[in-house]
Amino acid sequence: MHRWAFVALLVGNVALAAGPFLVRHAGVGPVAAGFWRMALALPFLLLVALMVRQPVRWPRAALVGAIALAAFFFAADLAAWHAGILLTKLGNATLFGNISSFLFAAWGLWLVRRWPSWVQGSALALAAIGCGLLMVGSAELSASHLRGDLLAALAGLLYTGYLIFVERTRTELAPMPLLFFASLFGAAMLLPAAVVAGEQIVPADWTALFALALCSQVIGQGLLVYALGHIPPLVVGIAMLTQPALSALLGYVYYREGLTPLDWVGAMLIVAALILVRLRIPDRSASLAP
Repeated sequence: MHRWAFVALLVGNVALAAGPFLVRHAGVGPVAAGFWRMALALPFLLLVALMVRQPVRWPRAALVGAIALAAFFFAADLAAWHAGILLTKLGNATLFGNISSFLFAAWGLWLVRRWPSWVQGSALALAAIGCGLLMVGSAELSASHLRGDLLAALAGLLYTGYLIFVERTRTELAPMPLLFFASLFGAAMLLPAAVVAGEQIVPADWTALFALALCSQVIGQGLLVYALGHIPPLVVGIAMLTQPALSALLGYVYYREGLTPLDWVGAMLIVAALILVRLRIPDRSASLAP
């Protein structure tokens, strides 16, 4: 594992956690917000690619197909997730949207055809309990937030497909060119969808959209795609579960969305799971040694 990959993963998740907050202030429809998130990020991604000496060249045909599939899953994920963000609490949207964390971790374990080690199993159990405690607070409001929660859960399923295709493509393509083409293809898919949906496309104020593009797409996705080439899916999955806790905190600060003691305990259990999965404990049965 590259020495900075885990740090990049954590910083990327912090940046991604601000996404729901910025979508609420985008001033456009949810699908249009996804389009601008990708489209506005393109020149910045190109600039970063040049700075880190990862030239953006048109990939071979087989890779184009894989990137297009990743872009489709990501575009559909953003459309569903952004719509859900407007219909539920910030913490709910991020929590349900991050069911991909467990699915992606399970996919990584399936690849090696082994059960998790006791360290990995304990970390997954702590993360699951933490998520359960975070969900308790939203269960009281499930009737009013049901539609938004379901859309966020659908987004989580779609995001799993995106992560799988990105993780597989990262073996042949550097992170910045990969993210550039995925964003390009995804933006091309979302713009006509936003027009057909009759959404407002052009905002009165561009501040939130530029912040969304820089924070979520350039920094958040850029660091995540980089980390996917160096960190096992199990560790990536558990690290992504820090996003619900951070989004819930933002919801509390800006919208006074209540945080219960159980929410705090759930967040601490997720942090404990992340620490546990990173411990270098000798284990011959470990299939994805962190």
